Amino acid sequence: MSFGEHTSKLIIGSKSSVLRGRRIILCVTGSVAAVKSPEIARELMRLGSEVFAVMTPMAQEIIHPYMLEWATGNPVVTKLTGQIEHVTYAGEHEGRADLILVAPCTANTIGKVASGIDDTPVTTTLTTGIGAGIPVIIAPAMHASMYNHPIVIENINKLEKIGIKVLMPRVEEGKAKIPDTNEIVKAVVDRLTLERSLEGMRVLVTAGPTREYIDAFRFVSNPSSGKMGVAVAEEALKQGAEVTLIYGPGSAKPPAGVRVINVESTEEMLESTIKVLKEKKHDVAILTAAASDFGPIKRDMVKTPSSQGTWILKLKTLPKIVEQIKKVDPEIILVGFKAEYNVPKETLIERSYSRLKETGMDFIIANDVSKKGVGFGTDTNEVYIIDAEKNVTHLPLTDKKEIAKKLISMISKCAK
Repeated sequence: MSFGEHTSKLIIGSKSSVLRGRRIILCVTGSVAAVKSPEIARELMRLGSEVFAVMTPMAQEIIHPYMLEWATGNPVVTKLTGQIEHVTYAGEHEGRADLILVAPCTANTIGKVASGIDDTPVTTTLTTGIGAGIPVIIAPAMHASMYNHPIVIENINKLEKIGIKVLMPRVEEGKAKIPDTNEIVKAVVDRLTLERSLEGMRVLVTAGPTREYIDAFRFVSNPSSGKMGVAVAEEALKQGAEVTLIYGPGSAKPPAGVRVINVESTEEMLESTIKVLKEKKHDVAILTAAASDFGPIKRDMVKTPSSQGTWILKLKTLPKIVEQIKKVDPEIILVGFKAEYNVPKETLIERSYSRLKETGMDFIIANDVSKKGVGFGTDTNEVYIIDAEKNVTHLPLTDKKEIAKKLISMISKCAK
Protein backbone atom coordinates (compact mmCIF):
# COMPACT_ATOMS: atom_id res chain seq x y z
CA MET A 1 0.00 0.00 0.00
CA SER A 2 1.30 3.43 -0.95
CA PHE A 3 1.22 6.54 1.28
CA GLY A 4 -2.18 8.23 1.17
CA GLU A 5 -4.11 5.16 0.02
CA HIS A 6 -7.12 4.27 2.15
CA THR A 7 -6.27 1.67 4.80
CA SER A 8 -9.66 -0.05 4.35
CA LYS A 9 -8.23 -1.54 1.16
CA LEU A 10 -5.84 -3.65 3.23
CA ILE A 11 -8.54 -6.35 3.36
CA ILE A 12 -8.64 -6.76 -0.43
CA GLY A 13 -7.82 -10.40 -1.19
CA SER A 14 -7.50 -11.36 2.50
CA LYS A 15 -9.79 -14.39 2.03
CA SER A 16 -9.33 -15.28 -1.62
CA SER A 17 -8.16 -13.93 -4.95
CA VAL A 18 -11.16 -15.28 -6.86
CA LEU A 19 -12.26 -11.72 -7.73
CA ARG A 20 -8.79 -10.25 -8.07
CA GLY A 21 -8.67 -7.34 -10.52
CA ARG A 22 -12.45 -7.05 -10.68
CA ARG A 23 -14.19 -3.70 -10.28
CA ILE A 24 -17.69 -3.82 -8.83
CA ILE A 25 -20.18 -0.94 -8.55
CA LEU A 26 -22.33 -1.32 -5.42
CA CYS A 27 -25.54 0.66 -5.85
CA VAL A 28 -27.46 1.37 -2.65
CA THR A 29 -31.11 2.47 -2.59
CA GLY A 30 -33.47 3.70 0.12
CA SER A 31 -34.31 0.52 2.01
CA VAL A 32 -33.54 -0.08 5.67
CA ALA A 33 -31.52 -3.04 4.37
CA ALA A 34 -28.91 -0.45 3.30
CA VAL A 35 -27.34 -1.12 6.69
CA LYS A 36 -26.12 -4.42 5.15
CA SER A 37 -24.37 -2.73 2.22
CA PRO A 38 -21.04 -2.05 4.00
CA GLU A 39 -20.86 -5.72 5.00
CA ILE A 40 -21.51 -6.80 1.40
CA ALA A 41 -18.83 -4.43 0.14
CA ARG A 42 -16.27 -5.73 2.63
CA GLU A 43 -16.93 -9.36 1.74
CA LEU A 44 -16.49 -8.65 -1.97
CA MET A 45 -13.22 -6.88 -1.18
CA ARG A 46 -11.97 -9.82 0.89
CA LEU A 47 -12.33 -11.92 -2.26
CA GLY A 48 -10.07 -9.56 -4.19
CA SER A 49 -12.36 -7.02 -5.84
CA GLU A 50 -12.38 -3.25 -5.62
CA VAL A 51 -15.78 -1.76 -4.81
CA PHE A 52 -17.19 1.65 -5.77
CA ALA A 53 -20.42 2.78 -4.10
CA VAL A 54 -23.24 4.80 -5.67
CA MET A 55 -26.16 5.99 -3.51
CA THR A 56 -29.64 7.38 -4.07
CA PRO A 57 -30.71 10.41 -2.00
CA MET A 58 -33.00 8.22 0.12
CA ALA A 59 -30.20 5.74 0.81
CA GLN A 60 -28.23 8.62 2.29
CA GLU A 61 -31.08 9.15 4.77
CA ILE A 62 -30.51 5.62 6.10
CA ILE A 63 -26.71 5.33 6.18
CA HIS A 64 -24.19 8.13 5.77
CA PRO A 65 -21.95 8.07 2.67
CA TYR A 66 -18.96 8.16 5.04
CA MET A 67 -19.85 4.61 6.11
CA LEU A 68 -19.54 3.32 2.56
CA GLU A 69 -16.42 5.41 1.96
CA TRP A 70 -14.89 3.73 5.01
CA ALA A 71 -16.08 0.28 3.86
CA THR A 72 -14.78 0.55 0.29
CA GLY A 73 -11.85 2.93 0.65
CA ASN A 74 -13.20 4.88 -2.34
CA PRO A 75 -15.16 8.15 -2.65
CA VAL A 76 -18.93 7.57 -2.78
CA VAL A 77 -21.05 8.91 -5.64
CA THR A 78 -24.00 10.75 -4.12
CA LYS A 79 -24.76 12.99 -7.09
CA LEU A 80 -23.66 13.21 -10.69
CA THR A 81 -21.31 16.09 -11.46
CA GLY A 82 -19.08 17.32 -14.25
CA GLN A 83 -16.99 14.23 -13.59
CA ILE A 84 -19.80 12.24 -15.35
CA GLU A 85 -19.40 9.51 -12.75
CA HIS A 86 -21.97 7.21 -14.39
CA VAL A 87 -19.88 7.13 -17.56
CA THR A 88 -16.56 6.85 -15.69
CA TYR A 89 -17.84 3.82 -13.79
CA ALA A 90 -20.21 2.18 -16.27
CA GLY A 91 -19.64 3.65 -19.71
CA GLU A 92 -18.60 1.83 -22.83
CA HIS A 93 -14.82 1.97 -22.39
CA GLU A 94 -11.95 -0.26 -21.30
CA GLY A 95 -11.72 0.91 -17.69
CA ARG A 96 -15.36 0.39 -16.80
CA ALA A 97 -16.67 -1.83 -13.98
CA ASP A 98 -17.02 -5.57 -14.41
CA LEU A 99 -20.39 -5.82 -12.66
CA ILE A 100 -23.11 -3.65 -11.09
CA LEU A 101 -24.69 -4.93 -7.89
CA VAL A 102 -27.80 -3.21 -6.49
CA ALA A 103 -28.09 -4.24 -2.84
CA PRO A 104 -30.58 -3.41 -1.53
CA CYS A 105 -32.93 -2.52 -4.36
CA THR A 106 -36.36 -1.02 -3.66
CA ALA A 107 -39.53 -1.58 -5.66
CA ASN A 108 -39.24 2.07 -6.68
CA THR A 109 -35.81 1.60 -8.27
CA ILE A 110 -36.88 -1.67 -9.92
CA GLY A 111 -39.80 0.19 -11.53
CA LYS A 112 -37.62 3.07 -12.70
CA VAL A 113 -34.98 0.81 -14.26
CA ALA A 114 -37.66 -1.29 -15.96
CA SER A 115 -39.09 1.92 -17.43
CA GLY A 116 -35.75 3.50 -18.38
CA ILE A 117 -36.14 6.37 -15.92
CA ASP A 118 -32.94 8.16 -14.84
CA ASP A 119 -33.48 10.46 -11.88
CA THR A 120 -30.93 9.28 -9.30
CA PRO A 121 -27.22 8.47 -9.49
CA VAL A 122 -28.17 4.78 -9.20
CA THR A 123 -30.74 4.69 -12.01
CA THR A 124 -28.49 6.69 -14.35
CA THR A 125 -25.54 4.42 -13.60
CA LEU A 126 -27.71 1.37 -14.28
CA THR A 127 -29.04 2.72 -17.58
CA THR A 128 -25.47 3.49 -18.65
CA GLY A 129 -24.17 0.09 -17.56
CA ILE A 130 -27.01 -1.88 -19.12
CA GLY A 131 -26.48 -0.06 -22.39
CA ALA A 132 -22.76 -0.86 -22.20
CA GLY A 133 -23.46 -4.56 -21.61
CA ILE A 134 -22.22 -4.71 -18.00
CA PRO A 135 -23.73 -7.63 -16.01
CA VAL A 136 -26.23 -6.50 -13.38
CA ILE A 137 -27.40 -8.30 -10.22
CA ILE A 138 -30.29 -6.94 -8.16
CA ALA A 139 -31.08 -7.92 -4.56
CA PRO A 140 -34.63 -6.72 -3.78
CA ALA A 141 -35.77 -5.63 -0.31
CA MET A 142 -39.31 -4.46 0.44
CA HIS A 143 -42.53 -5.50 2.17
CA ALA A 144 -43.91 -8.82 0.88
CA SER A 145 -47.12 -7.15 -0.33
CA MET A 146 -45.02 -4.82 -2.50
CA TYR A 147 -43.01 -7.72 -3.89
CA ASN A 148 -46.27 -9.51 -4.78
CA HIS A 149 -47.73 -6.47 -6.59
CA PRO A 150 -48.51 -7.51 -10.20
CA ILE A 151 -46.71 -4.48 -11.63
CA VAL A 152 -43.60 -5.11 -9.49
CA ILE A 153 -43.61 -8.72 -10.70
CA GLU A 154 -44.02 -7.49 -14.28
CA ASN A 155 -41.10 -5.08 -13.83
CA ILE A 156 -38.89 -7.85 -12.45
CA ASN A 157 -39.80 -10.00 -15.45
CA LYS A 158 -38.87 -7.12 -17.78
CA LEU A 159 -35.44 -6.86 -16.13
CA GLU A 160 -34.87 -10.60 -16.32
CA LYS A 161 -35.76 -10.62 -20.02
CA ILE A 162 -32.84 -8.27 -20.72
CA GLY A 163 -30.44 -10.47 -18.77
CA ILE A 164 -30.48 -8.84 -15.32
CA LYS A 165 -30.16 -11.34 -12.47
CA VAL A 166 -32.79 -10.71 -9.78
CA LEU A 167 -32.10 -12.66 -6.61
CA MET A 168 -35.00 -14.15 -4.67
CA PRO A 169 -35.61 -12.28 -1.42
CA ARG A 170 -36.12 -13.98 1.95
CA VAL A 171 -39.81 -13.66 2.78
CA GLU A 172 -39.99 -13.35 6.58
CA GLU A 173 -42.25 -11.43 8.97
CA GLY A 174 -44.30 -10.06 6.09
CA LYS A 175 -41.23 -8.60 4.39
CA ALA A 176 -39.28 -9.57 1.29
CA LYS A 177 -35.91 -9.18 3.00
CA ILE A 178 -32.60 -8.77 1.22
CA PRO A 179 -30.89 -12.13 0.62
CA ASP A 180 -28.11 -13.17 3.00
CA THR A 181 -24.73 -11.55 2.36
CA ASN A 182 -23.19 -14.94 1.51
CA GLU A 183 -25.86 -15.57 -1.12
CA ILE A 184 -25.33 -12.15 -2.70
CA VAL A 185 -21.55 -12.56 -2.75
CA LYS A 186 -21.88 -16.06 -4.21
CA ALA A 187 -24.09 -14.72 -7.01
CA VAL A 188 -21.41 -12.14 -7.85
CA VAL A 189 -18.63 -14.73 -7.81
CA ASP A 190 -20.66 -17.12 -9.97
CA ARG A 191 -21.46 -14.41 -12.50
CA LEU A 192 -17.87 -13.27 -12.83
CA THR A 193 -16.07 -16.62 -12.72
CA LEU A 194 -18.25 -19.50 -13.92
CA GLU A 195 -18.98 -20.57 -17.46
CA ARG A 196 -22.75 -20.25 -17.43
CA SER A 197 -24.14 -22.55 -20.09
CA LEU A 198 -27.82 -21.90 -19.27
CA GLU A 199 -27.58 -18.11 -19.02
CA GLY A 200 -30.97 -16.50 -19.68
CA MET A 201 -32.88 -19.81 -19.73
CA ARG A 202 -35.75 -20.96 -17.54
CA VAL A 203 -35.62 -24.45 -16.04
CA LEU A 204 -38.35 -26.29 -14.17
CA VAL A 205 -37.37 -29.18 -11.88
CA THR A 206 -39.65 -31.57 -9.99
CA ALA A 207 -38.16 -33.39 -7.03
CA GLY A 208 -38.90 -35.49 -3.98
CA PRO A 209 -41.67 -37.99 -3.27
CA THR A 210 -45.40 -37.45 -3.29
CA ARG A 211 -47.91 -38.57 -0.67
CA GLU A 212 -51.31 -40.10 -1.37
CA TYR A 213 -53.43 -39.98 1.78
CA ILE A 214 -55.46 -42.99 2.94
CA ASP A 215 -57.17 -41.34 5.91
CA ALA A 216 -56.71 -38.18 7.97
CA PHE A 217 -52.93 -38.62 8.26
CA ARG A 218 -51.79 -42.00 6.91
CA PHE A 219 -50.45 -42.02 3.36
CA VAL A 220 -48.81 -44.09 0.62
CA SER A 221 -45.38 -42.79 -0.45
CA ASN A 222 -41.81 -43.84 -1.28
CA PRO A 223 -38.30 -43.25 0.18
CA SER A 224 -37.26 -40.43 -2.20
CA SER A 225 -35.22 -37.73 -0.43
CA GLY A 226 -35.22 -35.19 -3.26
CA LYS A 227 -31.41 -35.12 -3.30
CA MET A 228 -31.10 -35.75 -7.03
CA GLY A 229 -33.58 -33.03 -7.95
CA VAL A 230 -32.05 -30.53 -5.55
CA ALA A 231 -28.61 -31.25 -7.06
CA VAL A 232 -30.01 -30.67 -10.56
CA ALA A 233 -31.72 -27.43 -9.50
CA GLU A 234 -28.51 -26.18 -7.86
CA GLU A 235 -26.41 -26.93 -10.93
CA ALA A 236 -28.91 -25.28 -13.28
CA LEU A 237 -28.85 -22.21 -11.03
CA LYS A 238 -25.04 -22.15 -11.12
CA GLN A 239 -25.17 -22.23 -14.90
CA GLY A 240 -27.24 -19.06 -14.99
CA ALA A 241 -30.78 -20.43 -15.33
CA GLU A 242 -33.86 -19.10 -13.60
CA VAL A 243 -34.98 -22.22 -11.73
CA THR A 244 -38.36 -23.23 -10.33
CA LEU A 245 -38.36 -26.32 -8.09
CA ILE A 246 -41.69 -28.06 -7.59
CA TYR A 247 -40.91 -30.01 -4.47
CA GLY A 248 -42.66 -32.89 -2.76
CA PRO A 249 -41.98 -33.59 0.94
CA GLY A 250 -38.28 -34.46 0.55
CA SER A 251 -35.53 -34.08 3.15
CA ALA A 252 -32.89 -32.35 0.97
CA LYS A 253 -32.66 -28.58 1.43
CA PRO A 254 -33.33 -26.58 -1.77
CA PRO A 255 -30.55 -24.16 -2.79
CA ALA A 256 -30.94 -20.45 -2.08
CA GLY A 257 -31.98 -18.48 -5.15
CA VAL A 258 -34.36 -21.14 -6.49
CA ARG A 259 -38.10 -20.51 -6.54
CA VAL A 260 -39.65 -23.37 -4.54
CA ILE A 261 -43.26 -24.53 -4.80
CA ASN A 262 -44.08 -27.11 -2.14
CA VAL A 263 -46.63 -29.81 -2.96
CA GLU A 264 -47.71 -33.12 -1.48
CA SER A 265 -49.71 -35.24 -3.91
CA THR A 266 -49.03 -36.28 -7.50
CA GLU A 267 -52.06 -34.30 -8.68
CA GLU A 268 -50.80 -31.19 -6.85
CA MET A 269 -47.39 -31.64 -8.48
CA LEU A 270 -48.99 -31.97 -11.92
CA GLU A 271 -51.23 -28.95 -11.36
CA SER A 272 -48.31 -26.78 -10.19
CA THR A 273 -46.10 -27.95 -13.06
CA ILE A 274 -48.69 -27.09 -15.70
CA LYS A 275 -49.41 -23.74 -14.06
CA VAL A 276 -45.72 -22.74 -14.02
CA LEU A 277 -45.25 -23.76 -17.67
CA LYS A 278 -48.29 -21.74 -18.71
CA GLU A 279 -47.27 -18.67 -16.70
CA LYS A 280 -43.89 -18.32 -18.41
CA LYS A 281 -42.15 -19.90 -21.36
CA HIS A 282 -39.61 -22.45 -20.07
CA ASP A 283 -36.70 -23.91 -21.97
CA VAL A 284 -36.20 -27.12 -19.98
CA ALA A 285 -38.28 -29.37 -17.72
CA ILE A 286 -36.38 -31.97 -15.66
CA LEU A 287 -38.69 -34.39 -13.86
CA THR A 288 -36.64 -36.08 -11.13
CA ALA A 289 -39.56 -36.48 -8.71
CA ALA A 290 -40.64 -39.95 -7.62
CA ALA A 291 -44.32 -39.14 -8.09
CA SER A 292 -46.68 -41.89 -6.93
CA ASP A 293 -48.22 -43.99 -9.70
CA PHE A 294 -51.17 -45.10 -7.56
CA GLY A 295 -53.33 -43.53 -4.86
CA PRO A 296 -56.37 -44.48 -2.80
CA ILE A 297 -59.69 -44.27 -4.62
CA LYS A 298 -61.20 -42.57 -1.59
CA ARG A 299 -59.71 -40.69 1.35
CA ASP A 300 -61.57 -40.88 4.66
CA MET A 301 -61.00 -37.68 6.64
CA VAL A 302 -60.93 -39.55 9.94
CA LYS A 303 -58.39 -41.76 11.65
CA THR A 304 -58.95 -45.40 10.73
CA PRO A 305 -58.96 -47.32 14.04
CA SER A 306 -55.75 -49.26 14.61
CA SER A 307 -57.87 -52.14 15.97
CA GLN A 308 -59.73 -52.53 12.70
CA GLY A 309 -57.83 -55.68 11.72
CA THR A 310 -57.87 -56.50 8.01
CA TRP A 311 -57.80 -53.41 5.83
CA ILE A 312 -58.53 -53.61 2.12
CA LEU A 313 -57.14 -50.64 0.24
CA LYS A 314 -58.37 -49.92 -3.28
CA LEU A 315 -56.01 -47.85 -5.46
CA LYS A 316 -56.49 -45.86 -8.63
CA THR A 317 -53.98 -44.97 -11.32
CA LEU A 318 -52.67 -41.40 -10.99
CA PRO A 319 -51.82 -39.11 -13.93
CA LYS A 320 -48.31 -39.30 -15.38
CA ILE A 321 -46.78 -35.83 -15.20
CA VAL A 322 -44.25 -36.54 -17.95
CA GLU A 323 -47.06 -37.28 -20.42
CA GLN A 324 -48.53 -33.80 -20.03
CA ILE A 325 -45.45 -31.59 -20.53
CA LYS A 326 -45.15 -31.62 -24.32
CA LYS A 327 -48.90 -31.04 -24.60
CA VAL A 328 -48.35 -27.67 -22.93
CA ASP A 329 -45.13 -26.83 -24.78
CA PRO A 330 -44.03 -29.11 -27.65
CA GLU A 331 -40.70 -27.23 -27.96
CA ILE A 332 -39.51 -27.64 -24.36
CA ILE A 333 -36.50 -29.86 -23.69
CA LEU A 334 -37.98 -32.65 -21.58
CA VAL A 335 -35.92 -34.83 -19.26
CA GLY A 336 -37.34 -37.71 -17.24
CA PHE A 337 -36.11 -40.31 -14.78
CA LYS A 338 -36.98 -44.00 -14.66
CA ALA A 339 -36.24 -46.34 -11.76
CA GLU A 340 -36.28 -50.12 -12.14
CA TYR A 341 -35.56 -52.83 -9.59
CA ASN A 342 -33.13 -55.70 -10.14
CA VAL A 343 -33.26 -55.95 -13.92
CA PRO A 344 -30.48 -56.61 -16.47
CA LYS A 345 -28.81 -53.52 -17.92
CA GLU A 346 -30.22 -54.24 -21.36
CA THR A 347 -33.76 -54.44 -19.99
CA LEU A 348 -33.28 -51.20 -18.06
CA ILE A 349 -32.14 -49.38 -21.21
CA GLU A 350 -34.84 -50.84 -23.46
CA ARG A 351 -37.67 -50.05 -21.07
CA SER A 352 -36.37 -46.55 -20.51
CA TYR A 353 -35.90 -45.81 -24.21
CA SER A 354 -39.40 -47.10 -24.94
CA ARG A 355 -40.75 -44.70 -22.30
CA LEU A 356 -38.73 -41.84 -23.83
CA LYS A 357 -40.30 -42.44 -27.26
CA GLU A 358 -43.82 -42.72 -25.82
CA THR A 359 -43.66 -39.35 -24.06
CA GLY A 360 -41.46 -37.32 -26.43
CA MET A 361 -38.65 -36.92 -23.92
CA ASP A 362 -35.29 -35.64 -25.14
CA PHE A 363 -33.37 -37.46 -22.41
CA ILE A 364 -34.24 -40.13 -19.89
CA ILE A 365 -32.07 -41.07 -16.91
CA ALA A 366 -32.37 -44.71 -15.89
CA ASN A 367 -31.18 -46.47 -12.76
CA ASP A 368 -31.60 -49.74 -10.91
CA VAL A 369 -32.47 -48.92 -7.30
CA SER A 370 -31.79 -52.47 -6.13
CA LYS A 371 -28.06 -51.71 -6.22
CA LYS A 372 -26.19 -50.47 -3.17
CA GLY A 373 -25.73 -46.70 -3.10
CA VAL A 374 -28.14 -46.15 -5.99
CA GLY A 375 -31.39 -44.23 -5.97
CA PHE A 376 -33.60 -43.25 -3.07
CA GLY A 377 -32.15 -41.49 -0.05
CA THR A 378 -28.48 -41.83 -1.02
CA ASP A 379 -25.88 -39.18 -1.87
CA THR A 380 -24.73 -41.28 -4.83
CA ASN A 381 -26.25 -42.80 -7.94
CA GLU A 382 -25.38 -44.91 -10.96
CA VAL A 383 -27.26 -43.92 -14.08
CA TYR A 384 -27.60 -44.38 -17.80
CA ILE A 385 -28.44 -41.18 -19.68
CA ILE A 386 -30.27 -42.06 -22.90
CA ASP A 387 -31.09 -39.55 -25.63
CA ALA A 388 -33.65 -39.58 -28.44
CA GLU A 389 -31.14 -41.24 -30.80
CA LYS A 390 -30.63 -44.04 -28.25
CA ASN A 391 -27.11 -42.92 -27.45
CA VAL A 392 -26.31 -44.17 -23.95
CA THR A 393 -23.96 -42.44 -21.49
CA HIS A 394 -23.13 -44.57 -18.48
CA LEU A 395 -22.14 -42.78 -15.27
CA PRO A 396 -20.78 -45.31 -12.73
CA LEU A 397 -21.55 -44.87 -9.04
CA THR A 398 -20.74 -41.27 -8.16
CA ASP A 399 -22.05 -38.28 -6.23
CA LYS A 400 -25.44 -36.98 -7.37
CA LYS A 401 -23.95 -33.50 -7.77
CA GLU A 402 -21.52 -34.87 -10.36
CA ILE A 403 -24.38 -36.55 -12.20
CA ALA A 404 -26.26 -33.23 -12.14
CA LYS A 405 -23.24 -31.47 -13.69
CA LYS A 406 -23.03 -34.01 -16.51
CA LEU A 407 -26.76 -33.88 -17.16
CA ILE A 408 -26.90 -30.07 -17.26
CA SER A 409 -23.89 -30.05 -19.58
CA MET A 410 -25.66 -32.42 -22.00
CA ILE A 411 -28.88 -30.38 -21.82
CA SER A 412 -27.04 -27.12 -22.53
CA LYS A 413 -25.49 -28.60 -25.68
CA CYS A 414 -28.92 -29.77 -26.80
CA ALA A 415 -30.35 -26.30 -26.20
CA LYS A 416 -27.80 -24.55 -28.44
